[in-house]
Amino acid sequence: MNYLETVITIITLALSAIMFAIFGTWIYFLQYMNKSFSNSPRLANPSPPFIKPTFLGSLSDCSRIKTAQDVANLPKVSVILPARNEEEYISRCLDSLLQQDYPVFEVVAINDSSSDRTGEIIEHYAARDPRVLYVNADPKPDGWAGKNWACYQGYLKATGQLLLFTDADTEHSSNAMSGAVEQIVNQGLDALTAVPRLLCKDFWTKITLPALSIFLHTRFSPLRVNDPKTKTGYFFGSFYLITRTTYEAVGTHLGVRQELVEDGALGGKVKNSNFKIIMVRGEHKLTAVWARDLKTLWHGLRRLMIPVYLQNRVGASLMAVAVFFLLFEPFAVLPYSIWLEVSENAYGPLPVLLLAINLATIVAIVLGSVTQCRRGIFESPIYALGCPASGAIIAFGFLLAVADAKREGTVSWRDRRYTVSESQHPIH
Repeated sequence: MNYLETVITIITLALSAIMFAIFGTWIYFLQYMNKSFSNSPRLANPSPPFIKPTFLGSLSDCSRIKTAQDVANLPKVSVILPARNEEEYISRCLDSLLQQDYPVFEVVAINDSSSDRTGEIIEHYAARDPRVLYVNADPKPDGWAGKNWACYQGYLKATGQLLLFTDADTEHSSNAMSGAVEQIVNQGLDALTAVPRLLCKDFWTKITLPALSIFLHTRFSPLRVNDPKTKTGYFFGSFYLITRTTYEAVGTHLGVRQELVEDGALGGKVKNSNFKIIMVRGEHKLTAVWARDLKTLWHGLRRLMIPVYLQNRVGASLMAVAVFFLLFEPFAVLPYSIWLEVSENAYGPLPVLLLAINLATIVAIVLGSVTQCRRGIFESPIYALGCPASGAIIAFGFLLAVADAKREGTVSWRDRRYTVSESQHPIH
């Protein structure tokens, strides 16, 4: 065996070992996803005639609603709705909120320095429906992320015992609020968050979101969040209901003022403060938009990774490299595997072994994306065939986010640009 053949043999052995590890990881992902989809609780339908509990000063004293006085004793829900440049979505969100069958709620809608008609639209709703309170937030101070500041301003105006945080691009079924209140009261919870159905508005999101959802679903699965033995806590910004006392105990949004992914950070604080939190599947009652085009998709990926880097630079770098190997490396290696198999040089069983495990890994990746298409985002499984492109977008998005964070780069979100140094800026 000459020098070149020796090098090729070593490379092939290394790639085969890596591919076996990647294949094993994907088998775990597939098993865990199916278990999570099957065993995760769902956002409940409220019990007739309305919901079971009557609020009598604590969230544990319950009886069947029978009279107007019972309704008056229900916990008031304050919906906190931050909105920045959301004129395309805000009306549908407000309409869905005002159609809720829960009888005691207000909507605190915050115009977060919008440059479009968002504020005008909110003012129109507030003028015709007394349940809507319009808040025009001051420009965010240094040391705050924009949405965090808007949520905090909404909290200062809210009067409810329960706070429901949602996003302007979220639409709610008419009994989503009452079902969530029933669960939080009957189960003695401090907080509840629901996984929405994420709508894909463009081709790139349709091929990328399934693969991205696999990682988010595995890391922040309801099975992990609901397990009191784990430290995993997470809120989906589209829908989380939290008692006012719990929200204040963990420091409100003031305590996560610098976080770019504030909902996840706040959920983690609630869980790690030993409050009782659950995550439920709400795809049948809630829809939300995560990315609206390729540009917002790209910046959304960066927004996910940069906060991780700020918390743990080594861990974030390793995570970005791991995502590259898990999502993109099998497709990048496939041409080499095929070339080695059809070449006339004799390398024993190595070419067959590498090609077989390479193809098996790709099949596992596609099956994972198909699972998410069918059971998570409810899109056609045909988009799972975009795995090579989605793997490249996610992997290089994460890697470049880490590279930018190292040199104090910026990330854009909702028409604002945040620098790494700004996200670490002290509060004034």
